[in-house]
Amino acid sequence: MRRTGSNNITQKKDEESAGGNRTGAGGKKASAAQLRIQKDINELNLPKTCEIVFPDQDDLLNFKLIISPDEGFYKGGKFVFSFKVGQGYPHDPPKVKCETMVYHPNIDLEGNVCLNILREDWKPVLTVNSIIYGLQYLFLEPNPEDPLNKEAAEVLQTNRRLFEQNVQRSLRGGYVGATYFERCLK
Repeated sequence: MRRTGSNNITQKKDEESAGGNRTGAGGKKASAAQLRIQKDINELNLPKTCEIVFPDQDDLLNFKLIISPDEGFYKGGKFVFSFKVGQGYPHDPPKVKCETMVYHPNIDLEGNVCLNILREDWKPVLTVNSIIYGLQYLFLEPNPEDPLNKEAAEVLQTNRRLFEQNVQRSLRGGYVGATYFERCLK
């Protein structure tokens, strides 16, 4: 398993440059999606609150992003997102799911993420880095105007203190209403 945090991106870039970036696993010619994702990964500029993990170091099209916010409602939490990059990339956005159940207006209990650049506002010029910063921003500024979890959005809009208490309860592990959240503090 390969990890890429903000401190060892250059090591990963060097490894991938040394390995040559025109062939995929098994010496086959790399697809356009593989070449583009490799370029995106080589150019990553991760914030200190984010880390990328490649469960299979030969498969750059499937990886995990770990976000550990250091401010805001979700400070101290650890949230894992899976990225699945299809062969249509960069014309189609990656599929991104939150694997950590979280009380959040823009992430539903099944892990679907409401981020405009993953849907209607996606453009081929956007990169994995754009998505990472977008996801990080959701934890700093949840958007109750475009919710997937309507109940969390309503609480955020009507009672900010209760919203903060619900977030803290979910981070520590416990029930918010009838929904149980596993502990996800670092």
